Amino acid sequence: MTPRQIADDYVDQVAAYDPLISTWLGVAPDDDRLPDLTPDGVDVGAALARQALARLDALPAPDREADPAELTCARLLRERLTAELRVHEAGEHFRAVRNMHTPVHQLRSLFTMMPTATEEDWVPVLGRLRKLPAALDGYRSTLAEGIARKLLAAPRHAEVLGEQLTTWTGGPAGGPGWFADFVAPAPQRLRPELDAAAAEATAALAGLRDWLRDTYRPAAEGTPDAVGRERYLVMARQYTGADLDLDETYAWAWEEFHRVWAELRTEAGRVLPDATVQQARAHLDEHGHTVQGAERIRAWLQGILEEAIEALDGSHFDITGPLRQVETRIAPPGSAASPYYSSPSLDFSRPGRTFLPLANGDAEERFRTWRLVSTWYHEGVPGHHLQLASWAAAAGQLSRYQVTLGKISANVEGWALYAERLMEELGFLTDPARRLGYLGKQMMRIVRVIIDIGLHLESTIPAASPFHPGERWTPELATAFMGEYVGLRSAHLNSEIIRYLGRPGQAIGYKLGERAWLAGREAARRRQGADFDLKRWHMRALRQGSLGLDDLESALAVL
Repeated sequence: MTPRQIADDYVDQVAAYDPLISTWLGVAPDDDRLPDLTPDGVDVGAALARQALARLDALPAPDREADPAELTCARLLRERLTAELRVHEAGEHFRAVRNMHTPVHQLRSLFTMMPTATEEDWVPVLGRLRKLPAALDGYRSTLAEGIARKLLAAPRHAEVLGEQLTTWTGGPAGGPGWFADFVAPAPQRLRPELDAAAAEATAALAGLRDWLRDTYRPAAEGTPDAVGRERYLVMARQYTGADLDLDETYAWAWEEFHRVWAELRTEAGRVLPDATVQQARAHLDEHGHTVQGAERIRAWLQGILEEAIEALDGSHFDITGPLRQVETRIAPPGSAASPYYSSPSLDFSRPGRTFLPLANGDAEERFRTWRLVSTWYHEGVPGHHLQLASWAAAAGQLSRYQVTLGKISANVEGWALYAERLMEELGFLTDPARRLGYLGKQMMRIVRVIIDIGLHLESTIPAASPFHPGERWTPELATAFMGEYVGLRSAHLNSEIIRYLGRPGQAIGYKLGERAWLAGREAARRRQGADFDLKRWHMRALRQGSLGLDDLESALAVL
């Protein structure tokens, strides 16, 4: 038995137990189960992790001649399982109420991953729709246990999730709801059953919303927004694969803040002579390039992806076969406000997809493209899509665990932020408007580090800060800070702050991951000197699979 075999056995066991995972992986397409979201069901997942860790512990100690690939797989598996079990033992599943990545969000996303091309495809969709009310009851039972144990999310998270569920059920106007819209294209023969199941699913969502409002929200009264240093470190380890020095990280983020703000002020003057950053942004919002309507912006962003593929293939990457398959879609109503990416199935039967939310649910919205270009490099190519699709293509050389369940957020988000910077280095963002948009995204990720740590540790704002020096962070100060220095619209701004409060330790991974990718590249460049080849380094880096930040920089340095 090798570490790789243990890791891949673990993937098989989790996929057999959890239909969310099997659907994401693209296996068992006929499966119509939904996950067991009760406390007992969640404990089964933790038990599988403990069993895999015990099998890994039982292996003989590796010697100097051991296969480096096996050692890397073993290190990742041990680190990931240990981090996940710490989160489980902290009872985080009992308070999984926030504006994204809860079980109820995952249930909805499961349907978007299922094939629906044929009448046969719709049969498991029908089965899962019929099981959705029971799955939501299981989720509610876990949250109820959290109430009993006094492990709750802050009240604002129940309010925001309730508002999202209202949108999914059709909103205040009483529309048919997300599930009704989802089954609308189904074959006519199955429509009566699908419509009935969609109505029951929608009613179950409404029931969960009402329970959050009437039972969970009052019980959560008094639960603080800040999670404190100890809980923060547990969560940050899960997202970064590193034990962080939070004080050093907070201080470094402020240094980055001052550096990038100076760049933004310079670029603002290129957009509009003598303009402040805020004036340059307002000018571009009013006079910059726009695209009207959801379908037109979808097609425009798809063009950005295809242009990037053509420009980078052969020169800085090898983008061939299924790596070229990436779609831009409009996100379903009730999503968080930020764009996102979903990776392909292992067999590429489901391609990688980027998603653009509509800020106000308005299909005729006017989209300001200067804010979106670098984001699509981040979400698509050479960002998330190129990395995660490359992992899927390399699953045979690595282990399936390293390219799926072993994924570490800071590695992935760090690569995507590195990808934005790479496109700037390669001259794709020389237009002042697009470069101002890119620098604004850099600033947003820096502000995320400052706010995420600052809010949860209730840190003091440094004396050198241009914003409220000496004061302690609050959600209200964080909102004002992000509004002034990032310049988001109100809906997006509020969604971001709620996101940081609900997922402590996740938002810092973008900049920390980028720091590791840049440091690793620079170390490789210094080591190789004139022999350093950026394309070769990129392709090796993309094939190495998942690594935590404790290992990433050193691994990149020797490629």
